[in-house]
Amino acid sequence: MPLSSRRRHRDDGTGRTQEERRARTRARLLDATVDCLVELGWSGTSTTEVAGRAGVSRGAQQHHYPTKMGLVAAAMEHLLERQRLAYEQAYAILPPERRNVEGALDLLWNVFRQPPALALLELSVAARTDDELKPLCVDINERVLQVILETFGRLFPGTTLPEDFADTMVRAVFAMFVGLSLQNSLDGDVHGHQAAVLAHIKSVARVLVPNPPAAPGEGSLR
Repeated sequence: MPLSSRRRHRDDGTGRTQEERRARTRARLLDATVDCLVELGWSGTSTTEVAGRAGVSRGAQQHHYPTKMGLVAAAMEHLLERQRLAYEQAYAILPPERRNVEGALDLLWNVFRQPPALALLELSVAARTDDELKPLCVDINERVLQVILETFGRLFPGTTLPEDFADTMVRAVFAMFVGLSLQNSLDGDVHGHQAAVLAHIKSVARVLVPNPPAAPGEGSLR
């Protein structure tokens, strides 16, 4: 690349290339969108609010994501990937005796009670009466399920469950966790009902899903 071209790509004084700057701007916009959805819900989220929180101009926001729907769709994919990585990292550092399907379900239940997951739930509720939002939420819910299925397959490769059965069971757990998380957001499980349901789910899962093989040297960890 000619020197003049390199300078054009590194003209902000930070040493970042133009593509790196674009990626950083997009990440800021997506993080700001997630924050807006968590704090303000679908109706309170606007491209103007997102641009302000991201610290970018409205022109820059429209250049990367011309519409609110496109921005929210991208933010949801961004959020799913971020949560998937955080989930797998949290599972990996569990004590060896907790690195099983029960530990995995405990972590998943914790994810469902966090603000980002509740924001997804709010979007789904809003989509019931919003024809423009509905297709996005149907796709996002399916993406959540696919992420859970893919993660399940990586964490428990030794399972002998038929693929269609595992798919159905994951969908059932997803549906239960959605309902439980909604109730939990209202009462904080003051009576312990959600904990009781989770305990039953884990007892069934313990029978169906064997513990994953220990990694080399893992047995010595305490």
